[in-house]
Amino acid sequence: MSLHATIARVTQRITDRSAPVRRPYLDRMARARDEGPKRAHLTCGNQAHAYAAMPGDDKAALATGSAGNLGIITAFNDMLSAHQPYERYPELIRQAARAAGGTAQVAGGVPAMCDGVTQGQAGMELSLFSRDVIAMASAVALSHDVFDSTVYLGVCDKIVPGLVIAAATFGHLPAVFLPAGPMTSGIPNDQKSKVRQQFATGEVGRDKLMEAEMASYHGPGTCTFYGTANTNQMLMEFMGLHLPGSSFINPNTPLRDALTVEGARRAMAISALGNQYTPVCDVLDERAFVNGIVGLNATGGSTNLLIHLIAMARAAGIILDWEDFAEISDVTPLMARVYPNGLADVNHFHAAGGLGYMIGELLEAGLLHDDTRTIAGDGLGRYTQEPKLIDGELVWAEGSGETLNDKILRPASDPFQPTGGVRRLRGNLGTGVMKVSAVAPERHVIEAPARVFADQEDVKRAFKAGEFTTDTVVVVRFQGPKANGMPELHSLTPVLAVLQDKGLRVALVTDGRMSGASGKVPSAIHVSPEALDGGPLARIADGDLVRVDAASGKLDVLTPGALDRPVVRPDLSQNQHGTGRDLFSAFRANVGAAEAGASPLF
Repeated sequence: MSLHATIARVTQRITDRSAPVRRPYLDRMARARDEGPKRAHLTCGNQAHAYAAMPGDDKAALATGSAGNLGIITAFNDMLSAHQPYERYPELIRQAARAAGGTAQVAGGVPAMCDGVTQGQAGMELSLFSRDVIAMASAVALSHDVFDSTVYLGVCDKIVPGLVIAAATFGHLPAVFLPAGPMTSGIPNDQKSKVRQQFATGEVGRDKLMEAEMASYHGPGTCTFYGTANTNQMLMEFMGLHLPGSSFINPNTPLRDALTVEGARRAMAISALGNQYTPVCDVLDERAFVNGIVGLNATGGSTNLLIHLIAMARAAGIILDWEDFAEISDVTPLMARVYPNGLADVNHFHAAGGLGYMIGELLEAGLLHDDTRTIAGDGLGRYTQEPKLIDGELVWAEGSGETLNDKILRPASDPFQPTGGVRRLRGNLGTGVMKVSAVAPERHVIEAPARVFADQEDVKRAFKAGEFTTDTVVVVRFQGPKANGMPELHSLTPVLAVLQDKGLRVALVTDGRMSGASGKVPSAIHVSPEALDGGPLARIADGDLVRVDAASGKLDVLTPGALDRPVVRPDLSQNQHGTGRDLFSAFRANVGAAEAGASPLF
């Protein structure tokens, strides 16, 4: 199938727009490549420091010649279920490297915070910026310049984007991303959500809420709903940085371990010392990012990636715009129903055919670039295959070629809806986005008076006081990156869902973020310019009539004269200190707009 005209046009527009920065980036990567392995240029003292703690055989190999030295960047900690399995990975990688005649070292660790722990807490105000800290920490680790190839161990919300920014910055080095996989299925996600709503209304106590939460988040691995963490894993496969079919294999299984070993072998094989040199700068080109955006829409993935993909692309000299996302969404079918867009979890999605089936369908429909470079070799068609262990040997076999459960996964020719799960909204209130894949079509347009808040806790207090009795657009402003680090406001979801279930027409408008678990309440998020920058949200008041229209892509205040008022100046003194926020004032002062990736680095 020839490439869809819209995909071809948007890709060319991105290429043209990016040319002034992409070309110099590639030139820098070529110069770094031509200098050869940096180990050869270090002094004997430099090298002795780098190899001092290694076992004798590894030390000798590096001192006299090696098939390659892998640098491992790990986000391991055993507080996060998604990252706990990484504790075993470095030894598996070292063994695989030795078997291939090389060596491997943990170059450095990066922080990995859990948004599930910090939701609704002060620590969430560090979450978005942790992405940039991870990129910087990875750069420190790789600055020793003793590595021929890299292996990245990370899964969750800000971790993978931060690692990709680092990988692109060191783009002359190959980069293999190794997932940990999702935890096994617990109680159904819709059952957990129901208990949360019952707790919000006082129908059940904290004991029942805790019981449900612990039954859902119950073991090692990624949370099983389709939030940002699992959207990251999908992207790494669509963009060619994972091994084919590896994203959703459960932790601590023989197949998972075999894929980890093979990932290390592959990282060795594609270094400049081998015959299949594949630097990450060649993998992360304009086509790969377009493929990622298609995957985001086809799966109904997390809105967080509308920020992260832009920042990741900028590190690779590529400039994306929300317009690109919107036009690709218009031609991409929504093929999956995974919670919160449906009842299935990612284990059910994988069993139904998963990413291999979806990539095959989208390739056949002309909606993906097949001519990309990947860590597995040339061509995205490799990613229609699935890994299997046969007599202890890892092999790739053709996928089923058909969905095994059409309530979870449908062909591109018969999707759940003809367009993707993301909408761009633009109007006199600014530019924002909405995840519509879980929102009922009759709620795509909400027009109602505004209730304006500057803190999510004030929304909860108003809810508990019974103040929401009519249709309402809840506006939560001063939640942008400059104001307080742009925390996710996912803890508002149960509250707003209760109002909606009571028959009210409600929507959320905010310059903050929602979680990848954003659900059935229409939410216009990432609104730019943010209120602290004098954006229109700083001018509206209680009672102003606001229209949130995902059908036509509009976001407007309809009350005459509303935008003629002076901007409100908030007191932000309470979110400048405590829980580490003191250390991030430079980030808040220098961060860019959400639509430019909300990064202080670009």
